[in-house]
Amino acid sequence: MVEEIFAFMESLPEREYEIIVGCDSSSGIEPFFPIAVVVLRKGSGGRFFLQKVKYHKRKFYNLHQRILEEVYLSCDLALLLREKIQEEYLKRKSNLKYQFKYIHADVGENGVTKDMIKEVVGLIRGNGFEAKIKPDAYAATVVADRYT
Repeated sequence: MVEEIFAFMESLPEREYEIIVGCDSSSGIEPFFPIAVVVLRKGSGGRFFLQKVKYHKRKFYNLHQRILEEVYLSCDLALLLREKIQEEYLKRKSNLKYQFKYIHADVGENGVTKDMIKEVVGLIRGNGFEAKIKPDAYAATVVADRYT
């Protein structure tokens, strides 16, 4: 995936890019979690990568557990990916302009997740990223949601 991200960014190296991670989950006791990595070419579209995570023998009995798992999965992937992208950036002696600072979370001011905003934002910030919530969290609420 890192090579594909660089190939996409290097196809128009004069542009600015933003890399974002977001996750959603299907409903039910045994949901699956599509995690999206969005590479946004500012002003002209982007590309995304998706991984679906399904746990066998692990149950999620409420929305709170599922939302927290979405955030944990997003943070884990974002931390690993940020490290790999930085390594590749240095190896290539690249001068690409990109930011990798946001994780999108499927929580918002309206609805049943509003009481979780502080907890979710704290988890994301504690992992060194900035949080985006609904309606600005398109990596989770649009891209990953499409695959639930």
